[in-house]
Amino acid sequence: MVLPAAILLLVLILPAGGQDAATLPPAKLPRDLSPWGMFLAADIVVKAVMLGLVFASVLTWTIWLAKTLELFAARRQLQKSYAAVAGARTLSEAAGRLGPKKGSAGGLIEAAEQEIRLSADAIEPDGFKERIALRFSRIEAATGRAMIRGTGLLATIGATAPFVGLFGTVWGIMNSFIGISKQQTTNLAVVAPGIAEALLATALGLVAAIPAVVMYNFFSRWTASFRALHGDVAAEVMRIVSRDLDRGTLPRPGRKPAAAAE
Repeated sequence: MVLPAAILLLVLILPAGGQDAATLPPAKLPRDLSPWGMFLAADIVVKAVMLGLVFASVLTWTIWLAKTLELFAARRQLQKSYAAVAGARTLSEAAGRLGPKKGSAGGLIEAAEQEIRLSADAIEPDGFKERIALRFSRIEAATGRAMIRGTGLLATIGATAPFVGLFGTVWGIMNSFIGISKQQTTNLAVVAPGIAEALLATALGLVAAIPAVVMYNFFSRWTASFRALHGDVAAEVMRIVSRDLDRGTLPRPGRKPAAAAE
């Protein structure tokens, strides 16, 4: 409410000047009101705000490009891994189908194989699948954290950029009032450049914030979809482990070695 009230006040007092722009000295005539010209003529504080918002906007698009490529490659690899694992009959066959680039699905199979080795001499077999499920859940959580790394900056930029721009706007309008006081006139030629510079800061804040919010929501949905696909792969690996245990092709927890049984 502060910004609209200040602009309204300026509009109300402008006609009181009564001094035509043509009678003003050249120094008081409107300056270059292009974005670059307004930036060069702005106060040092407003310049700092504008530069910060431009940097935030560049950072936003950099994160968008990096995360888009990362998520696209990871999702594509995981889809291939799911197709390979879904058609496998045994755990060793699934590992062979994944090839050299195993990705996150390979991490699931390695975790299952490690738990099978560690549980080969367990007394009770009941907790074997539960331990594998716990390993899978931690791998899925770690993968999800890796996928959302960097997107927190988008949320921060989206939440703070409008307020940073508003700070630059308030500072610019304050300078406009100071200029009115120094020049002893409310002529538009004196006030307009300061108002334009102030509103440019607000515009830059919105330019930085709106894409950041849209991108953050997009990556949040895409990451949730990726984690769901990762859970499908984990379920397939768990089913393969269960089949191998039932067939007896894996060391069954609780089973005594043949030599000890004799």
